[in-house]
Amino acid sequence: MAASMTVRYRYPTVLTIAGSDSGGGAGIQADLKTFAALGCYGTSAITAVTVQNTLGVQAIHSIPAELVEGQIRAVMDDIKPLAVKVGMVHTPELASIIDATLKNYAGVPVIFDPVMVSTSGHKLILDDTIDALKAGLLVSADLLTPNLDEAMLLCGKRVESLEDMLEAAELLIQLGCKAVLLKGGHLSGPITHDVYMNAEGDNVVFDATYIETRNTHGTGCTLSAAIAAELALGCSMTRAIERAKNYLSLALEYGKDVHTGRGSGPLNHFFKPEPQHKVRFRES
Repeated sequence: MAASMTVRYRYPTVLTIAGSDSGGGAGIQADLKTFAALGCYGTSAITAVTVQNTLGVQAIHSIPAELVEGQIRAVMDDIKPLAVKVGMVHTPELASIIDATLKNYAGVPVIFDPVMVSTSGHKLILDDTIDALKAGLLVSADLLTPNLDEAMLLCGKRVESLEDMLEAAELLIQLGCKAVLLKGGHLSGPITHDVYMNAEGDNVVFDATYIETRNTHGTGCTLSAAIAAELALGCSMTRAIERAKNYLSLALEYGKDVHTGRGSGPLNHFFKPEPQHKVRFRES
């Protein structure tokens, strides 16, 4: 006699492992806003507390590595996120322990946005952390999402054109990355290009119309968080990137004429929020 099956529901949950932005435009705050706007349930493990606003970052205080590990395990063991986004990892100790902890949860996709340089140009990472990342998260994450400055720090190549972007993406794959989405928003021109490449040899160039705005604080955090949310909702990687880029473009467009602070303001994450999704799972 077959066991009876009970239909139950859960929220599509995403975990962000990142730094806190006191200005609310990037980091943990941007990630949680993005998850909510896309109908997902957001959870967090805070890696650092920053003193920042729209004008830039004034100070960074790292959270002890054992507390970051504890936050990750508490969420992963109980709420069981369907995807993970990793952002600001400030110290080599954090880089190592985050990588080691996430390896206990095989099958959960990890998007790593290597936050090294802020929108305002401030360096956000210690020099010896880069080696720790190359030995860990860069090769274990399912997708790396660097901007052009971060790609140059990682692979040593200056990027000034689409051709340079393709070469830099290939260099990052040679470093051991499973897949890369190299963001070209810092290049000038009416059309922006993002280059996707994976270790299997696939590559896609995603184009978007450049949006004139000073409100670009948190664009990288928002894009990587949106990709993680779309993966949690069941999209393939390339479809998740496509949908996330569309969400980012609209968030930029709807927030382009808003003045928040005296510098680079935030996006409009809630231009058209989706209701909280529910997904089914079965238990016997």
